[in-house]
Amino acid sequence: MRTNIAIASLIALSFAACQSNESKETTPAPAATAIMPVDSTKSYDIALVNNKKDPACGMPVTAGIADTAHYKDKVLGFCGTGCKDEFLKNPDAMIAAAEIK
Repeated sequence: MRTNIAIASLIALSFAACQSNESKETTPAPAATAIMPVDSTKSYDIALVNNKKDPACGMPVTAGIADTAHYKDKVLGFCGTGCKDEFLKNPDAMIAAAEIK
């Protein structure tokens, strides 16, 4: 049980770090035990994307995909719009980090 809580906390903190790219406002960091919900209306199946990791932040797509983009005949999944926007600024420099399947 403790292991599951620790893993959930790490995923939540990673997700929060990626989401922070979306807004430049300063917000307090979530508590280590907080679990952040993923908006189910913006969730994509990992089978629909060609990458294993978010190329902007390195987060595994298995943790959740909130946005996608098409790049050179591939569909890439991102943990949030902020990471997608960062990728689109210079996709050639970041595509290797996506770990294309």
